[in-house]
Amino acid sequence: MHLLLNAPWWTLAFGTIVQLVLFLRWLYRRIRNDEMTRIFVEDMATHHLPHIYDLLLKLCEEQGIDRERPPRIRWIDLSGPSH
Repeated sequence: MHLLLNAPWWTLAFGTIVQLVLFLRWLYRRIRNDEMTRIFVEDMATHHLPHIYDLLLKLCEEQGIDRERPPRIRWIDLSGPSH
């Protein structure tokens, strides 16, 4: 019991707990940031790119540039269940 009341043990325990809390906070932010990036990229690919391609085709038509239709955008969600 006297060993647990020694000051170096409390310092070591406090430092370990602080590092664990900081690591968990960093891990949560990292996972959250990756999730937000994935949602942003998916939104850009599925909603905005088709409109951008349409506007580029209109600009090419106005300038008299022959262009093929843009490629279809196929979003593959790798984080979902695989069937």
